[in-house]
Amino acid sequence: MKYNFDEIIDRKSNHSVKYNELMRKFGVDDVIPLWIADMDFRTAQPIIDALEKKVQHGIFGYVYRPDEYFESFINWQKKRFGWEPKKELLSFSIGIVPTLGSLVQLFSEKGDKILIQTPVYSEFYDINEDNARVVIENRFIEKNGKYSLDLEDLENKLKENPKLFILCNPHNPLGHVWTHEELEAIGNLCIKYKVPVISDEIHADLTLWDNKHIPMASVSEEIRQNTITCTSTGKAFNLAGLQSATIVFNNLEIKEKFDRFWKDLEVHRNNPFNLVATIAAYSDGGEEYVKQLKEYLENNILFLNNFFKEHIPEIIPNIPQATYLVWLDCRKLCEKFGFNQEQLEKFMLTKAKLGLNEGRVYQKGLEGFMRLNTACPRAILEKALNQVKDAISNENKK
Repeated sequence: MKYNFDEIIDRKSNHSVKYNELMRKFGVDDVIPLWIADMDFRTAQPIIDALEKKVQHGIFGYVYRPDEYFESFINWQKKRFGWEPKKELLSFSIGIVPTLGSLVQLFSEKGDKILIQTPVYSEFYDINEDNARVVIENRFIEKNGKYSLDLEDLENKLKENPKLFILCNPHNPLGHVWTHEELEAIGNLCIKYKVPVISDEIHADLTLWDNKHIPMASVSEEIRQNTITCTSTGKAFNLAGLQSATIVFNNLEIKEKFDRFWKDLEVHRNNPFNLVATIAAYSDGGEEYVKQLKEYLENNILFLNNFFKEHIPEIIPNIPQATYLVWLDCRKLCEKFGFNQEQLEKFMLTKAKLGLNEGRVYQKGLEGFMRLNTACPRAILEKALNQVKDAISNENKK
């Protein structure tokens, strides 16, 4: 079927965090929300059909995960990424962020160091700092708007004996798709210094422009044995609210510790809706939805890039290789108007009337960056960009 991603859907009537928590997040509610990473698009029709069938059944008692649940995941990974995880090493989870938090608790102690690569998804800080761990950073090298891995610094940070290394693959917010050579170099260094890898691969299905996602655990058998992979239907199918993720472990001992952690909290049964939604996504037409979605996202990102070039040269967006998130370099804008980071954020919020993510949450002390979510109908994106253009024009008149 042909999906209509141009359809504008009222999300305020559906208890949406993105729309209904604007006051809590920004202190205002008269802005276009392009912040939190979910989409303003309906999910795939086979998923809707599966959920409607479950609703019509009318009974929502306890359910279990049938063989089909993990088999559909394995088949999806094999077909799309050439990787065939072992069924006995798979676990269900209520989400990737809760999984990361539990793995930090299980395999490190308070005061231990945890290594991340910044700028990165802000929860990588939160799950560690909230659990009294010490975050150490391998920062990307930025040159003329291009970002690259600092392998020498990574090795130096691994020498500090972190208990875990959390990889974002593909990377958020930079949209970087890791190459086989990069993953191999990272993975082998982690083996050398005996630091386990947790690979967050939630954006795996959203690689753009023929870029190919490579699961970290697929690079080599040695790297697989040192890697825990976390993935989900949440991003590609806009199912974050159903709280479902699949975790691929490297051995049964670690898997059993993880399963016991959630069993002890009595969080081990399934949700009847995320059960059928996950199977439908991986089995019944999910690929066609993802294909059309990615084409729409690519066109949105190109539209945004061209708009900035033509109308707002003071802001330089990256062109992500994956995700629907665009990293905005606003340093020229800040230089032009004398903005610091706080003033930049206030300008975007009160003048441009946009709710964006602050760049400083992705790397401590970072100045001059914002993150923008392009997963919305083109009309909304165009309106948002025109609001930025008009706000800059008004600022120029002062």
